[in-house]
Amino acid sequence: MNKILIVDASESDRRHMSALLSNVGYEPIVVGTIEAAKDAVAKLPPGAAIVAGLRFSGGTAKELVNWLKAEKKDFPVIAIVERLGDTDATDVMEDHGAVSVVQRPAINKRLPELMKKYVRDVDDVIFAKGGLIHRQSKEFCEIEKAIRQIASTDVNVVIIGESGMGKEMIALEIYRLSNRSGNSLMEIEAGSAALVGKDNPQSGRSKTYNRIKGYFNDTKGGTIIIKNIHLLDFEKQSVLLHILSEEHPDVRVICTAEPELLEMVQEKSFRPTLFYYLRQLYIFVPPLRHVKEDIPIIADYYLQNSANENNQFPKRLSASAVKLLRQHSWPGNIRELKVAILLATQNVGGSVINADDLIICHAAPIMKETLLLRDENEERRRIEDAMSQAQGVKAQAAKLLGIDRKTLSYKLKNYGMG
Repeated sequence: MNKILIVDASESDRRHMSALLSNVGYEPIVVGTIEAAKDAVAKLPPGAAIVAGLRFSGGTAKELVNWLKAEKKDFPVIAIVERLGDTDATDVMEDHGAVSVVQRPAINKRLPELMKKYVRDVDDVIFAKGGLIHRQSKEFCEIEKAIRQIASTDVNVVIIGESGMGKEMIALEIYRLSNRSGNSLMEIEAGSAALVGKDNPQSGRSKTYNRIKGYFNDTKGGTIIIKNIHLLDFEKQSVLLHILSEEHPDVRVICTAEPELLEMVQEKSFRPTLFYYLRQLYIFVPPLRHVKEDIPIIADYYLQNSANENNQFPKRLSASAVKLLRQHSWPGNIRELKVAILLATQNVGGSVINADDLIICHAAPIMKETLLLRDENEERRRIEDAMSQAQGVKAQAAKLLGIDRKTLSYKLKNYGMG
């Protein structure tokens, strides 16, 4: 069974719902405030659910659901209400995204029923996300081999590749095949506000340390997947390095990153020592344009998925459609290909998708505004703004400015800024 987060103002109802769900095999996490609920969300594995009263200390069910959306946390929320006809009950379900509402007098009957409907085992969720699409390219066969080898070890891993190449699926597959697959799994977005905690004067530690250390404590014996580790700012890098090098937690860390991480390590905007702690082994995922022999297989996979979801016979690609797919450079990689295929399945009434049925964007990428080289005061101000937005990470600041890292480093030195 899976975990259920219960957040409600009534202590007696929290205890009652916890006992009720424990008796039918679930593992409740019980809190009474919105801040505690946000902290607890990070502990929820894929497939878990949230039960929330309309109001509780520090917030409401609507605020919690909106926060989940902003943080891209895809957990179903069941709202507990006094009466189904209340405006708030309708509001939280229709306008804010709760999947269902339950009257308090009906908790004993309805809550276990809804848990059966919405809660899923971790393994089922990983497979439902699509898992790995088995392909024929030599490069991907090597990746599958590496996954099996790495999963049998207990070392930290970095998975490097462009956006849209399914790095998270590879991370989940390593977890699923590992000896830790029966233990806790936590997924964290490196650039998320979820890594910012609250100060605890008694601990003598920073709020960042308290939050990140809390994640490791909650995942003892399990696995943490840190997505987009290249977006981790320097303060959090220092905290993570301290925890890994000095405290040696019993947690496996799997990170995903875009290729710029390697350049950031070279220029030391990402701490090299932390990189080596994280990258005990690594997997490089080539972009789709470098493995075009995989494109028809991936396209067929999404055609079959679409047919299964809509209870239809799968459509097929004509030779002209396959040729067009192979010719495109796919800057958005598999994510872009998936969108193109799903749009075609919706727009084509027959059983065959031709080249003319495919909607593919061939526009050149929009270039960021470059620096004004004639006005030194304006240039300096824009560099300062970019460095501030990027929290001192030169690679990110250079992207914002539309220049390369070497040019930015030269200008920082020229202006006495770095």
